[in-house]
Amino acid sequence: LVSSLGDVTVTNDGATIMQEMEINQPAARMLVETAKKQEQIVGDGTTSVVVIAGELLSKAEELLDDGIATSVVVKGYRNATAKAVELLKDIAIDADDEETLKKVAVTAMSGKGSDYAKEHLADFVVKAALRIEEDGKSDIDNINIQRVSGDSVEDSFLAEGVIIDKAPVSKNMPKDVKDAKIAIMKYPIELKGINTDSKIDITSPDQFEIFLQQEEDMIKELV
Repeated sequence: LVSSLGDVTVTNDGATIMQEMEINQPAARMLVETAKKQEQIVGDGTTSVVVIAGELLSKAEELLDDGIATSVVVKGYRNATAKAVELLKDIAIDADDEETLKKVAVTAMSGKGSDYAKEHLADFVVKAALRIEEDGKSDIDNINIQRVSGDSVEDSFLAEGVIIDKAPVSKNMPKDVKDAKIAIMKYPIELKGINTDSKIDITSPDQFEIFLQQEEDMIKELV
């Protein structure tokens, strides 16, 4: 695809193709919105949705050309939808083992930018989804993806817990804390500044150490 600005996009991902195309025709815009909704809810199958919807529109046009009323066509499609859902439920299988779920994840990542590492990533995707599963559903908002520049996709890993994307204040601070106790503070742990012109006269290193110790003791009292 080449945009009006000359940007080139090479992909076989249906969602990307629909997003990059400049479409103004109302019916075609509906297909684009349908593809977007499919991508948001399912994360895959956008090409299938567009192909099926396009064929349904094509057949509907043939029916209208034969003189069949629009209301009859709509009713027929609604009845067909109900029957299709019924049949899909009958042939559905329970994907309750990790291997089956991993195959689903691999298929969903095919054609994406991470296609070459899909086997590696699929394992993390399945484990993360199962980790947050409640009553058969997984809220993807509970999964956070952190990107680190300079590394390969194959260096990706799954961290069960909380990742804080901050540089440590000291090199002696631990980078990994297990079974951590989390304190939720309503107020910042810091000493409030006082608007005063007071000055502290420190004449020896010992006095400076005492001053720092007093400040630390005051902060501990706040915790």
